[in-house]
Amino acid sequence: MSLEVPRPRGGLVPGSDGATDPSGASGTEVTVDLLRRYDRPGPRYTSYPTAVEFHAGFDEAAYREHLARAAAERDAPLSLYLHLPFCEERCTFCGCMVIITKKREVAAHYLDYLHREIALLAGHLQGRRRVVQYHWGGGTPTYLSVAQIEALQETVARHFDIQPGAEAAIEVDPRVTSFAQLETLRALGFNRLSMGVQDFTPAVQEAVNRVQGADETRALFERARELGYVSINIDLIYGLPLQTLDSFGRSVDAVVRMRPDRVAVYSFAHVPWIRGNQRRLRPEDLPSPETKLSLFVAARQRFLDGGYQAIGMDHFALPEDELARAARARSLHRNFMGYTVKPAPDMLGAGVSAIGDVAGAFAQNVKKLSEYYAAVDAGRFPIERGYRLSPDDHVRRHVITRLMCNFHVDVADVSRRFGIDFGSYFARELRELREGPVVDGFVEMDEGRLELTPRGRLFVRNVCMVFDRYLREKAAGTPVFSRTV
Repeated sequence: MSLEVPRPRGGLVPGSDGATDPSGASGTEVTVDLLRRYDRPGPRYTSYPTAVEFHAGFDEAAYREHLARAAAERDAPLSLYLHLPFCEERCTFCGCMVIITKKREVAAHYLDYLHREIALLAGHLQGRRRVVQYHWGGGTPTYLSVAQIEALQETVARHFDIQPGAEAAIEVDPRVTSFAQLETLRALGFNRLSMGVQDFTPAVQEAVNRVQGADETRALFERARELGYVSINIDLIYGLPLQTLDSFGRSVDAVVRMRPDRVAVYSFAHVPWIRGNQRRLRPEDLPSPETKLSLFVAARQRFLDGGYQAIGMDHFALPEDELARAARARSLHRNFMGYTVKPAPDMLGAGVSAIGDVAGAFAQNVKKLSEYYAAVDAGRFPIERGYRLSPDDHVRRHVITRLMCNFHVDVADVSRRFGIDFGSYFARELRELREGPVVDGFVEMDEGRLELTPRGRLFVRNVCMVFDRYLREKAAGTPVFSRTV
């Protein structure tokens, strides 16, 4: 038995060829044997090192030290993320840090402290203000009222300069987002939306406690188009309970007809040992690894046939979208906020659980509201843990990021950039690639490059895992990552 990854019948970028086209034009197949060998727990590499390596030894004092370094780069741009954790109900698939409450006063109290943390951050940056990537995530950011949205944006605008042309994005839930909120956000300068859908199939929606009609989603989407949002993304998830090839295919077709600029088709990260809400899912309702990969392969083909280009891992964009253009130019970047064409050297995170990437270190805020409030009341940053990158971390981070974003590594560029001999530095990793991913048709390599094949792009996490020093060093034990298939 094998799972066919067919040749796209349409939707390719004009003038591209199968060997180098970022949409992955070459056909291949994935056997059950390959699935069994490569389906194991592994990171999604939102960062390297991953958050598993963060530790309490990186504290508030360490964060202040790195903020001071960042402040010295006065003219460099910034990325800014705000975490708004509130939801009225919990989706059983959710892996995010959320707070479930219908008590609006809880969110109002939290916002008072978020305003203060933003001011604290700005004060320590000593005039460094230019923001080129800006994102509200959650939770459900549109849990906030129009007045609360306006007040939060006023605080941000007082302390930071959101640049003309910046990516200003917000995650919205069509079930709770009003036209008035969309209009307010657009008037405040937000130009990108990410709309959660996951699956339109009623049985699947009931199984994951997220009942969301296609009509209400389409109405919000069309209103956003009328308001002039320059980019709209729709999120889907494959691997959810009760999904079938036919039912998920219908959901994908509905999204293709809506014609969003971008689509994210995420693999369901089943981690019930980390997210207790996922224990409510019945394991027997989850697709097998073979079916799960088939769901993605079929969805991928539908998007390619619909004129979309495959971007990085699990993403698709229309050919004229800036992400697609960057992918063709191999200049795509990725951080905690997702794929971007506007990378900044430092990323600030504010709100409970938010993660920053500042002057060579990761820093994560506390997750409990009580601890968050106590820190801000004391005039301290609410840092719970973090990690300082070593020189080796920087090298491996670059290689993994290039693979995750562009499926390609320029060996000579890495050697020049970091003052190493790539072949010697990664001798062990290159040997492992030759013995596994190269033989299995995932990677093409020579003295000048590493290139993922169309088959390898389906297993990009596995290829990146070869370069992960920490994963190699960890002893067997309780899994901390979702499975790669």
